[in-house]
Amino acid sequence: MTRSPVSGGAAAKPPTADNKSTDASTYYSSDARDIGWVEQNIPCQTACPAGTNIPAYIWAIMEGEYGSAYEINREANVLPGVLGRICSRPCEAKCRHGWPGNGASVNICHLKRASADLKHAGHRITESLYSPSGKRVAIIGAGPAGVAAAHDLSLLGHDVTILEREAEPGGMLRYGIPEFRLPRDTLRIELHNALRLGVELKTGVAVGNGEGEVSLAELRRDFDAVLLAAGCTAALDLPLKDEAPGGRADRIDGVEYGFDFLLDLHRGAARSVGKRVAVVGAGFTALDCARVALRLGAEEVMIHIRTGEEYIPVSKEEIFDAKREHVHINGLRTPVDLLVDDSGHVRAVEFVQNRLGGWRPNGRRKAIPIEGSEFTVGCDTVLIAIGQKTVHDFLDTDIRLDRWDNADVDDRGMTSIDGVFAAGDYVKGASTVIAAIGHAREVALGIDTWLMGRERRRKMVRISPVDKPQRERTFDFIPQQHMPTEDIATRCQSLTREVETGYDAGLAFEESKRCYLCNLSYQIDPDNCIFCRACIDVAPKNCIKMVEGIGINADGTYGDLIEAGEWNRVGAIWIDNNECIRCGACYHVCPTRCISIARKEFVVRDV
Repeated sequence: MTRSPVSGGAAAKPPTADNKSTDASTYYSSDARDIGWVEQNIPCQTACPAGTNIPAYIWAIMEGEYGSAYEINREANVLPGVLGRICSRPCEAKCRHGWPGNGASVNICHLKRASADLKHAGHRITESLYSPSGKRVAIIGAGPAGVAAAHDLSLLGHDVTILEREAEPGGMLRYGIPEFRLPRDTLRIELHNALRLGVELKTGVAVGNGEGEVSLAELRRDFDAVLLAAGCTAALDLPLKDEAPGGRADRIDGVEYGFDFLLDLHRGAARSVGKRVAVVGAGFTALDCARVALRLGAEEVMIHIRTGEEYIPVSKEEIFDAKREHVHINGLRTPVDLLVDDSGHVRAVEFVQNRLGGWRPNGRRKAIPIEGSEFTVGCDTVLIAIGQKTVHDFLDTDIRLDRWDNADVDDRGMTSIDGVFAAGDYVKGASTVIAAIGHAREVALGIDTWLMGRERRRKMVRISPVDKPQRERTFDFIPQQHMPTEDIATRCQSLTREVETGYDAGLAFEESKRCYLCNLSYQIDPDNCIFCRACIDVAPKNCIKMVEGIGINADGTYGDLIEAGEWNRVGAIWIDNNECIRCGACYHVCPTRCISIARKEFVVRDV
């Protein structure tokens, strides 16, 4: 007998007040089996830090309902038009369509953007509002975490004030990401939509201990809760041989940190670079610096990384776009010194050659320096982009920090100071926009529960019947639809011309059909099944199995299927939704119509 992961099973019926049915066909479940089914069977949604209902919005796009797709996105990620351009796409890495034998992943992120781009110009956003709570919340920072938390807290009836030190909101969205990746009009509109329901935004207001700055003590006195969403605002130092970290790099003419370089540029400062630019680092900031340098007139731009190109933690399309623009990526090297000319201007970077070692806890490879392998690469400008860190010197009291010097919080998001919460990169360290938004929304619920003294919203599973299959087998053979882009020669002449031009309706329709719609649960009624095997014979994959039993895990979720190799041990014919591609072949061939389809999806419900 063999064992395989279980992913099927009938939905648990709603026997308690937590699982109240709204009508005869749709109901809501908090049963562990249903929650576990959604978490296991919709890998893209599970991978999304904000929990975006990806199959639902892709289905809406396939139906031509772009406004509905946009609203489904906003329920989770607040800024769909923004994230549709710059998201790190953890969902696509887990997409079942990209599993071995299934082809390429669905371009989920491009479809997110399509929902924003293609919705009707007169689309009206609708959101449910709670009555005023009388509670006041101050949020420090108008980056993605601060904006997401402010949005949710305002919907929950709280008076929210954001204090932002920069002249405009958006944080790294506004000041870190180049406009050729994220148009400022798109950012401005979506920030307005997120903050339009009574959030008071105060820009040009710094929180700190200096003259004219607002102190944390004042905020704690004037507000019922404070949320620290200040992000990671300091560039990491570049360690060099025979020097303390940061001891030389930022003092050499022609050398600066990429984080500060982009901040200054997007604040409106005139920036320039030399003819030969060396970028040190392997993240989004490094690639952005390299592509900006080209647009500022650099003739040669090289990115230097410690391991290999395949381990750069950005999307493959970002790497391809940079290389199309003639950015060179050089791997297996670590900078150990900066060399200067007689005038004190940088003239070269000294590197040591690396070899790949084992795997680090974060999933990347170790870089092992090779003794005696030092070499130099000439340059006129060096941009250091090896990461950012949090700073806490603006606080007038100490908070507990974790071992990475980020804010340490409990499961509600509260710091060691009562009533002071923290979210996003300020807690997680430099991560991604979608991760910051997802964490901030979790913390917003924790703040609401703390302020109101009880839980008011809870995640549940909505289960509704589907009358027929919603995709065809032929959809599996549609190739991935690539994103149209501006001509290379044209786009590299401008800092503001958007590189990716977006899907039109035709491309969005074709790409949306590729989705397996993993939120659809195919189930066989064992009381009506006659064990004819017609479904097994017609199945294009090993998704329908004869089983003699099924395990239940300690947490109440389904465990392993126990497959049966002999007919006298078969207890049921079972659809393994983990393998199912929702083609509907089994549904159409079943002579007794014992196969049903239900849509299962997470929703947040009032308690």
